[in-house]
Amino acid sequence: MTINFTLDEIQETVKQLLATPNLKKVITFHAQMGVGKTTLIKELVKQLGVKDNSSSPTFSLVNEYETQNGETIYHFDLYRLNSEEEAYDMGIDEYFYSGNWCFIEWPEKTPNLIPIDHASIFMKLNSNGSRELILKN
Repeated sequence: MTINFTLDEIQETVKQLLATPNLKKVITFHAQMGVGKTTLIKELVKQLGVKDNSSSPTFSLVNEYETQNGETIYHFDLYRLNSEEEAYDMGIDEYFYSGNWCFIEWPEKTPNLIPIDHASIFMKLNSNGSRELILKN
């Protein structure tokens, strides 16, 4: 699935993503810094039913959210991770295989720990300021 959108259209874009048949719960996000990975994840978290404000877990590596119906969502920002061993020591594999939503920014930091059965979102900034999003489920 490929979607071109502006930030004003992000709510509709997320609705389309969440309507994907059999969307996998572990999703990696691939894009350069500043393209809007965190913004997209914030909207995903919101539409999945989290009422609290969400933010990037840049310094904590992972933020945990609970939806109104009791589901858990994990948002990872692995940018500051120094090694896969560091991620493994924090128990990252337990999160990834928990059956809960896992949104992972900078997954290239842990290539050997990402579950084989995951979805990927690739984003790029277009010259007109819109974004191109490609979902591989």
